[in-house]
Amino acid sequence: MKTGLDVRNAEKMGEPAVQKIYYTREDYLEIEDQAEGKSEFYDGEIIAMSGGSRNHSVICLNLNWGIRNATAHTDCLGFDSNMKLDISEHNLFLYPDVTVVCGDIVFSENRSDMITNPVLIIEVLSPGTEQFDRGDKFKYYRSLPSLLEYVLVSQSQPRVEVYYRQDEKNWLYSVSEGLESSVMLRTIRYELALKDIYHKVDWKKAGVQK
Repeated sequence: MKTGLDVRNAEKMGEPAVQKIYYTREDYLEIEDQAEGKSEFYDGEIIAMSGGSRNHSVICLNLNWGIRNATAHTDCLGFDSNMKLDISEHNLFLYPDVTVVCGDIVFSENRSDMITNPVLIIEVLSPGTEQFDRGDKFKYYRSLPSLLEYVLVSQSQPRVEVYYRQDEKNWLYSVSEGLESSVMLRTIRYELALKDIYHKVDWKKAGVQK
């Protein structure tokens, strides 16, 4: 691993610079293999992942159940948030909430816990990560040639947004709102009802009315 100095605001505050550690991909994988919790890797930095809320967990479970049913008789396979995604172009290892691969699975470095070729990624939005999920994370995901569809699922209201790749630079945006609506996942040719995605969500804990 390499070390450097994090001098952000240090000089302005009159404080000594804080030493910052830069990890290699190999460092991260070795640490992650032995860790009890999950962490993501951002170009030399290891960021611990926090636990999700009740509603976040319920929605993820519902999504994975729906994806399982949708892909049961196809050549596609869904994975939950325990599967790492290797985005080597940006030197990242991330844990999407849901990923789907169709056809042959391309594993990274011959490891069965890291994939490189999802066609569909779903993220359940949280207050602390929503801006990142919509911004930089989507930019990183877009760099994957295999990715055709990116889905953002709100946990505060019944709302699902879909970005579907038209070509190298353009994505078609659509949104489904309300428990009576549904969302079409084109990559797996399956329509999910929002009432199923949000089954047993506690709207009082979400702080809004459905």
